[in-house]
This record gives sequence, C-alpha cells and structure tokens, in this order.
Amino acid sequence: MKPLYAILLLFIFAVSCKSDKSETLTEVKKELTIAEKIANAHGFENWKNVTEVQFTFAVDRDTIKGSGRSWSWLPKKDSVSMTAGEQNFKYSRLNIDSQSLNADRAFINDKYWLLVPFQLVWDNTATISEPAKAQTPISKTDMDMITILYPSEGGYTPGDAYDIYYDKDYMIREWTFRKGNSETPSLSTTFENYQDYNGIKIATDHKQEDGKWNLNFANVKVKTEIKVF
Repeated sequence: MKPLYAILLLFIFAVSCKSDKSETLTEVKKELTIAEKIANAHGFENWKNVTEVQFTFAVDRDTIKGSGRSWSWLPKKDSVSMTAGEQNFKYSRLNIDSQSLNADRAFINDKYWLLVPFQLVWDNTATISEPAKAQTPISKTDMDMITILYPSEGGYTPGDAYDIYYDKDYMIREWTFRKGNSETPSLSTTFENYQDYNGIKIATDHKQEDGKWNLNFANVKVKTEIKVF
C-alpha cells in the first residue's frame, strides 16, 4: 500500500505543479490594449529593427504642389537632419536648444502624421479613451473610434485631441484633430494609399473631404538592421 500511496502523492504534486505553471503563463500573457493592437497592425513589432527613416512631408492645395520638408531620422540615436528649400539643418533631439527648437517643432509635427499609430503607444503622458462606435467625418462610415488627449501643459500640443477611426483590422482610415480639445473639429482627413516599408505600414496620403487638399509623404525609406520579409 505504501508504494501506491507514494505514487499517488507524486501524481497529485505533478498535476499541481502543472496547474500552477499554466496559471503563471496565463497571467503573463495579458490582453493587448486597443492602442497596441492599432500600432501592431501598422508594423510596430518591426520598429525595433529600424535604424533610419527618411521622408518628405508636403501639402498640395488644388493644383499647387507643396515643396515640402525632407527629413532623415536615426531613431536609435535620436539624430535628425532636415532639408527645406535652401535650408539644411542637423541636430540631436537629446539636446534641444534655441537654435534647434523650431526645427524640432516641425519634425515632431511631420513625424506625428507619418507614424501616428506608433505615437499611440509612445506618448505615455496622453490619455486614450475606450473605443466607441462612431461615424467617420469624411466617408460617413460607421467605425470604431478612440480619442487621444494630450495634457494641458507640456509638449508642443498641450490640450489637443485626436479622434482616430479604425477598421476591423485596426488600420486607421480617418481622423479628426481638435485643437485644445474643442468640440468643433479643426481638421479631418483620410488615411489612404498605405505602403509597406520593411514591415512598417504608412498611409502616404491624407485628404480632406473636398479632395483639394492633400498632405502627402514622398521619398519614404525605412532602413532596418534585419530585412523584414
């Protein structure tokens, strides 16, 4: 009887250990937030491999083509280079001074448009609402929407809010910018003409409702340490 009793105790102990291990694994694997799901849908999991981002930010109005600002950003060093017309400027975001402040304001604005899905997880001082069903401002389609709201002090966009509309695949399709969290929209545009740059998905066109205004990205390059297939 003693050997049988010992075997039974060992079996109970093994089952208990397995159960504890299973519970631990369940606890570790937490549910992603909506912000993380949107970021990942746009390739955020590949961002760790990115060594350089190049792009030209321009706004076309009617038949007038914007000349734009061209940027090169080394995110691991946080080093930025800008070309705008005859102006060339290089600085480190680790050391912003009076000379680099205006260039950095422009860079943060342009980068925000380029990588807004990632800003949802980068900007940890902002608050993000629970998702809700809402009608998009341009296509008048019912989609899920979240609002990202920035604190009233600090940064370049204090108190501003963005309503972000995304589809069932968590891809952003439209957004509305509300300056100072005003109830009245300041600007609404589409997110379209998505392109894949080494696993990073970027909307290269943002159009207003009448189609006569288009904020667009050209000469986009995303360089990585490891090629993403």
